[in-house]
Amino acid sequence: SPSSCHSCSDSVQTLRQWIAVESDSSDVTKRSDLHRMMDMTAEKLRLIGGSVEMVDVGTQTLPNGSSIALPKVVTARFGEDPSKRTVCVYGHVDVQPAKKEDGWATDPYELTDIDGNLYGRGASDNKAPVLAWIHTVEVYKALNIDLPVNVKFIIEGMEETGSNGLDDMIVAQKDSFFSDVDYIIISDCVWLSKRPALTYGTRGNCYFFAEVEGPKKDLHSGVYGGTVMEPMTDLIGILDKLISPSGKILIPGIREAVAHLSDEEWKMYQDIEFDLESYKREIGLSQLMYSNKVDLLAHRWRHPTVSIHGIEGAFSSPGTKTVIPAKVIAKFSIRQVPNMDPAMVEKQVTDYLHSVFAKRKSPNKLNVTMVIGAKPWLADPKHPLYEAGKAAVKRVFAVEPDLIREGGTIPIARSFQDVTGKSIIMLPIGGFDDGLHSQNEKISRYNYMEGTKLFIAFLHEVSQMEKH
Repeated sequence: SPSSCHSCSDSVQTLRQWIAVESDSSDVTKRSDLHRMMDMTAEKLRLIGGSVEMVDVGTQTLPNGSSIALPKVVTARFGEDPSKRTVCVYGHVDVQPAKKEDGWATDPYELTDIDGNLYGRGASDNKAPVLAWIHTVEVYKALNIDLPVNVKFIIEGMEETGSNGLDDMIVAQKDSFFSDVDYIIISDCVWLSKRPALTYGTRGNCYFFAEVEGPKKDLHSGVYGGTVMEPMTDLIGILDKLISPSGKILIPGIREAVAHLSDEEWKMYQDIEFDLESYKREIGLSQLMYSNKVDLLAHRWRHPTVSIHGIEGAFSSPGTKTVIPAKVIAKFSIRQVPNMDPAMVEKQVTDYLHSVFAKRKSPNKLNVTMVIGAKPWLADPKHPLYEAGKAAVKRVFAVEPDLIREGGTIPIARSFQDVTGKSIIMLPIGGFDDGLHSQNEKISRYNYMEGTKLFIAFLHEVSQMEKH
């Protein structure tokens, strides 16, 4: 496979231009920037000879009832040789919100190179990986070498807010754009340590609102305290019954649904490079829920957990206020793993909370709703696609990659799998310390350049795979 002739400075310069666009999908006032980002992406793909389309995926309804255009989804095709395999690269060019005053050391929308790290919002998630894939195709073109496989791109601009419109588009294009695709590649994740990794699983998530409503308006605790059963006390009481201090989920049926941890999987976790002490330091804690690597990784990747995120309607401003809130809404979520089913979890959680609440004999009303039900995704790390990934990592980095899972959710992987039935690989190039969604997000120059070489090598390895 060719070595990268695309000069480093060009790659960094293009990334600088992309980072300068504030393509924040959650801020509707920046929607014109997001549209411009999609145009720039399409333009870049056209420039290197792609056959490019901008697919209209409709509108988004805002909380005030008005609607606004969703950013178009960019698709591109390079080569349509029926004798070659076809891969489809997924990526996104929208970003999480960022402001300098949030604690950034540099302007988040001005790419800044410090000690070989390229700082900027969206650098690692997901602009540099998308560009690395584009540069991969560009390198073959520049050297006048035929691509070893046909390459398609599908690049969206709403990933950070739930990929609005994309699921419908995948269903609509299932028998057209996706019909000749053999494999889908997602590079929207990071390594676990300094060792390169291949990702073969992500957790899903079920997000719940639990609302307790009592009196018809907020009450004064001096006037009414002691005479009413308070909604907040009820809510805290039932939330305390979701999970034990040692992390055991108390909702019947949840733990029973989890796939058994096999000896083989245990052995895989045992071999992974992961430093518990630096993990603790990075978080700023003296003690974790588990003190050994295998238990910790297993509970981060392949066991469910309950997290309580906040309470709407509670008094949370500075100072004091002697209020009894009339209605409070808890927000909590349960990470999903094989073989849990969100519809089942919804019923288990709802039934359990109602039964716990009934024991309190409170006149207040409880209402439980599930607002997100994203399924987990799991691939077979022995699939030839992963063997190709291992070979590419060995070729570029001269080490065996770690096979890892991701604790978070990448819902699009599950959508691609359910709708198209194609095999998927997650091939990350981001570093474990890139600070995704955080202040001072970065990608190292090393990962950006070597990551491009990894993608070049991977296309070559895929072309060598045995036909199935």
